[in-house]
Amino acid sequence: MPNPTSATSPSSTAADLIGRSNRLGADPRNTNYAGGNTSAKGTETDPVTGRPVELLWVKGSGGDLGTLTEKNLAVLRLDRLQALVDVYPGVDREDEMVAAFDYCLHGKGGAAPSIDTAMHALVDAAHVDHLHPDSGIAIATAADGEALTAECFGERVVWVPWRRPGFQLGLDIAEVKKANPQAIGCILGGHGITAWGDTSEEAEARSLEIIAAAEAFVAERTQALAAQGTHPFGAVVPGREALSPGERRAKAAALAPTIRGLASADRPQVGHFTDADVVLDLLAREKLTALAELGTSCPDHFLRTKVKPLVVDLPADADVADVVTRLGELHTAYREDYAGYYDRNATPESPAMRGADPAIVLVPGVGMFSFGKDKQTARVASEFYVNAINVMRGAEAISTYTPIDEAEKFRIEYWALEEAKLARMPAPKPLATRVALVTGAGSGIGRAIAERLAAEGACVVIADLNLEGAQEVAASLGGDDVAIAVRADVTSEDDVRALVDATALAFGGVDLVVNNAGLSISKPLLETTTRDWDLQHDVMARGSFLVAREAARAMIAQQMGGDIVYIASKNSLFAGPNNIAYSATKADQAHQVRLLAAELGEHGIRVNGVNPDGVVRGSGIFAGGWGAKRAAVYGVPEEELGAYYAQRTLLKREVLPEHVAAAVFALTGPDLVQTTGLHVPVDSGVAAAFLR
Repeated sequence: MPNPTSATSPSSTAADLIGRSNRLGADPRNTNYAGGNTSAKGTETDPVTGRPVELLWVKGSGGDLGTLTEKNLAVLRLDRLQALVDVYPGVDREDEMVAAFDYCLHGKGGAAPSIDTAMHALVDAAHVDHLHPDSGIAIATAADGEALTAECFGERVVWVPWRRPGFQLGLDIAEVKKANPQAIGCILGGHGITAWGDTSEEAEARSLEIIAAAEAFVAERTQALAAQGTHPFGAVVPGREALSPGERRAKAAALAPTIRGLASADRPQVGHFTDADVVLDLLAREKLTALAELGTSCPDHFLRTKVKPLVVDLPADADVADVVTRLGELHTAYREDYAGYYDRNATPESPAMRGADPAIVLVPGVGMFSFGKDKQTARVASEFYVNAINVMRGAEAISTYTPIDEAEKFRIEYWALEEAKLARMPAPKPLATRVALVTGAGSGIGRAIAERLAAEGACVVIADLNLEGAQEVAASLGGDDVAIAVRADVTSEDDVRALVDATALAFGGVDLVVNNAGLSISKPLLETTTRDWDLQHDVMARGSFLVAREAARAMIAQQMGGDIVYIASKNSLFAGPNNIAYSATKADQAHQVRLLAAELGEHGIRVNGVNPDGVVRGSGIFAGGWGAKRAAVYGVPEEELGAYYAQRTLLKREVLPEHVAAAVFALTGPDLVQTTGLHVPVDSGVAAAFLR
C-alpha cells in the first residue's frame, strides 16, 4: 500500500541541489542576490501510486541561491513539463506557459515555479545552473559577444542570441545542447550563462569553469588596456575626482534627504548610500554619461535599478545648495524621459506606469544613492548597479558595451508576469518605508518603542549614550536592514547633527523622531543643586530641542512630512513632591510639543506627546536609582513602587514600557494623520494630571 507520508521525507536529490545552490550563491562573483536558478532531475516514489516518478526540483520564483532551502524549491513532474512542448502556442502567447506549470506540480507546498522552469525541464541534463556572473554578462553584452564567446571558450561554450526568458528560450537552449554535445554550457546574449552536467558536482564545476574563464579573459584585456595607459571607462574628468572620505560622506548626508524626497515623489522609498571605489571610479570618468544613458542589460539588474540612473552633471566640489537646485531640474527631466519611455513602448495591454522616479542617483565625487520599498530592496538595488558597473567595465575592456534594446527592457519591466509577481507580495506593514529615530533606545521605554516601530515595518535608528546597549537592541531587531545603533549625547549639537547624518546615510533620511532620552533626579527644592537642574534641562529640554531641530531640517528637505513625538510625563501637569528639576523639565518638553506643532504644520510635520505615569518595570530610569528615591518619598518598599503607582490610578493598572510604545504607534500610524499638538496620557488614569 502506498505511504502518503513518504512525500514529506527529505529528498537526497533536493539536498544535493540545495548544497550546490548555497555554494554558488555565497560568492557574488557567481551570481547576484536572488539572481539565477538551479535545478536537478531525479526519480522518487509517488506516494499515491507507489510507482517511480521522474521529478524536477528547481529554485522557485523570488528565491536566493545563497540562502536556498527546501521550501524555496518548486517540485514538478517531468513528464508533464515535457508534454507542454506539444501544446506550446508560440512566443506571442508565451506568458500562458507559466500558468501551465501549476498543473505540473508534484505534492503540496513549495515555491511558485519561475519563468525559467522551462529551461531546466527541457535541457537534456540531470543538473542545470543558470547564473548571472558579472564576467559572463560582460561577454553577453559585448557588441561582438558571439565571436568573443568562441575566442574565450572555443567549442566548449556556445553563444545563444538574446531571447526574453520563457518557454521558447528553454526550447532554444535544449536544441543548442543537442546540436553541440561537446558543450558544457552557453552564454545567453544580454543576460547570463547556463551550464549543465550529469551530476550535481559536474554542473557546479562547469559553472565555475565558465565563470573563471570569463574572468580571466576580461582581466587579460583590461590589463592590456592598462599597459597602453587607457581605461575601459576612459580618462578621469578634472573636477569629478572623489572627494576625501570625510568630505564626501558629509556631502552625502547633506544631500540624502533631498534626493530621497525626489525619489519618493510617486511613493515613499527607503534609501541606501555607497561610496565604494568601483562606484567612485565610474563617476570620475569620461564615459559616465554615455554608459549611464545606455542603462543596464541583465533583466535582474534593471528590474531593480530601472533602465537607467539619474546622473548629477556638476563637479564634485559644487555647493550643496547648487546641487539641490540642479537635482530638482534633473528629476523633472528624468520623469519626463521615463514617461516617454513608457509611452513609446506601452500597448493597450500593458500594466499602468508604476512610477517615474529614479531608483539610482549618481553624484560624482560623492557616490551612489539607491532606493526601494525597504532597506534590503534599496541595498540590493545598489548591489545590482555595482554588478552593472562591473559588466560595463568588462564589456568596454573586451569590446563595446551593447545592452539589449529599450523595447526588450520595457517588455520585461512591464511583463504581465512581473505584475502578477508584484501583486502576490504581502501588503506592507503600517510603518513600511518610514525611518524612525528613537533617543534613549538602548533600554527601557525607548527600547520598547523601537521594538514596536520595527515590528510595524519601520527602519529604526537606536540612539543611546550606551553604544553597547544600543547595538544589542539593533541586533535583536534584525540587523542593519532594520536597525542601526548610534552613540549620541543629545546635549551635544555635534553629536545630534552626526546622529541625523548617520540616519540619512543609513536609510536616506528621517520620518519619525521619538524624543525619549532622559534621566531623573528626585530631591526636595532645598537639596536641588544648579548642577541637578542643569543636567535635567540639558538632557531633556535642550536635548529634545536639538534633536527636533536637526530632524526637522532633514524632514523639510525631504518634503515628505513627518512625525516628532515627545515622551513627556504626567509630571508635566501633576505637582508631585520633591521633583522640581524633573517635573519642570517635563513641562518644558510638553510646551515644545505645542510650539513645534504650530510651527512645523505647514511642512506636514506633526508633533505630539505621550504623558506616562511612573513606568517602573523595565525602566532604565527607575533602575538607575530614581525608583529607590521615589519609593522613599512615598514611604513604600522599592519593589512595591509599581503597585503603589497603579493603586493611585483610576484603572488600578501598572503602566509598562509597551503601553507607551503603543501610544507612540497610535500617534504615528495611519489612523491619526490629522492629529498634531496632542498629549496622550498613558497613566491608567491620574485625575490630577487630566489635561485641562
